[in-house]
Amino acid sequence: MLKIDTKTGAVIAHTPAPRKRTFEDFETAARAHREQEERKQSIFKQSVDAEKNRADLLDKKFAEALKKAKETPDTGKPFRDFDLD
Repeated sequence: MLKIDTKTGAVIAHTPAPRKRTFEDFETAARAHREQEERKQSIFKQSVDAEKNRADLLDKKFAEALKKAKETPDTGKPFRDFDLD
């Protein structure tokens, strides 16, 4: 709520809106906090598992690329623009 002086248009006083409660009681807040911590732990565990498997995945990708490189014949020296002059 604002109180405004009609002559000058300046705000004389204000009363802020009442704050909404995020949680109704302490138990609800504690439960929400526990759930948030469990989500954090789950996300962290997934990232750790992904990092553990990352080395195996990169090794497989490298082996596949090496196999593909051996199967394709080498066409020789690549052309460069100044080699053609």
